[in-house]
Amino acid sequence: MSTNSLMRSADENSRVDIVPITPKQIAMDKAAAATAALPPELLSYKPEPYRIGAGDTLYITVWDHPELTSPAGAQQQTQANGRLVRSDGTLFYPYVGELKVSGLTIEELRKAISDKLAKYVEKPQVDVNIVGYGSQRITFQGAFVKTDPQPMTAVPTTLAQAVGSAYVNVPLADLSGLVLTRDGHDYHIDLDALTNGQKIGEDIYLKPDDHLFLPYNDRHEMYVIGEVNRPSVLSFKTTDMTLTQALGRAGGLNPTTSKGKSVYVIRGLKDSDTVKGTVYQLDARSPDAFILADQFKVKAGDVVFVGPAGVTRWNRFLTQLLPLSSIITNAASAQYNLDH
Repeated sequence: MSTNSLMRSADENSRVDIVPITPKQIAMDKAAAATAALPPELLSYKPEPYRIGAGDTLYITVWDHPELTSPAGAQQQTQANGRLVRSDGTLFYPYVGELKVSGLTIEELRKAISDKLAKYVEKPQVDVNIVGYGSQRITFQGAFVKTDPQPMTAVPTTLAQAVGSAYVNVPLADLSGLVLTRDGHDYHIDLDALTNGQKIGEDIYLKPDDHLFLPYNDRHEMYVIGEVNRPSVLSFKTTDMTLTQALGRAGGLNPTTSKGKSVYVIRGLKDSDTVKGTVYQLDARSPDAFILADQFKVKAGDVVFVGPAGVTRWNRFLTQLLPLSSIITNAASAQYNLDH
C-alpha cells in the first residue's frame, strides 16, 4: 500500500492518524527529543553557605582555653564535647549564655561567639565545626536500595552523588522516570542520561528538603502482539528502547504468518476517546526497514502489532484491542499452548 493511500485511510472519522516511519519522521522525533531540556531553574541553582539548624551538633574550639573547648575532658571523643542545637534553635555556651544559632552560617556564629567572649578572654581565637548534621535532609522513595534520609552537609550535594549513595535497584527501577520534588514543584528527570555521557546529574545541586522519587518499571510497559513468536508485555528501564529491540524481545517476526507485512506502532490508545491516536507504519518489505526500526524509539504505552490486517481495518482492530490486558494474556496463553 502506498504512502498516499495510507494517509487517505486516516479520514476525519478515524480514531487514528497514520504516519509512515521514514528517515524524515525519525529525524523529526530526534529533533523533538533534543529540545526536551531540563528546567533552567534546576541547572541555575547554586548552593548557599550551610546554615545551622535544630538537630546539628557543633564543636566549638577556643584556643588556649581547654575548659571551654572540652568541658567533658580532652580525653573524650569530639562528639562528647559537641553542643546540640536545641529544637528552638538555641544553644548555651559558657560566658556567652544562650545564643540563637539557627539560621546562622558557620562564620556568622564564630564571629558572634568571639565578640561575646572578648569581654572575658583577651583576643579570643574561636573556631566552629559541625560534627553532626541533623537539621537538613534529602528524602528518597521508590526503587532505591537505601531510602533512609540523607543529611545535607556543609559540602554541597549533587543529584548524582545523592542517587549514588542511595543505590538504584536497577532491575526494578524505571530509570527514565526520576521525579525531583522541590518547593512544591515536580521536575521529571531522565536518570538514564547520567550513564549516557550527558552528565546532567553532576550539574544539579540539591536543596534541603528535596524529595527524590524513582518509580518501579512495572507500570511502564509496552505491548508486542500479532504475528510474532512470543506476544509479550515489555517493561521499560530506560527511554531508548527501539522498535528492533522490542521485536527482538518478542522473538522476532513469525516467518510463516507475518509474510513480510507491515509493522504498526500504535500510540495514544489510552486517550483515544478524547484525542486521536497515532499509528506509525513500517513497511517490513522495504530494504531499509530494519535500519529504520533500529532508529525508531518506542515509548511506554505503545502497542506494536505485526500481522496481515490491512490499514483499512484499523477502526475495527482498535476496538478489538480493548482491553489490552485481556488481549495480551490470551495471545500469550495461545502461543504457550501451541509450543507445548
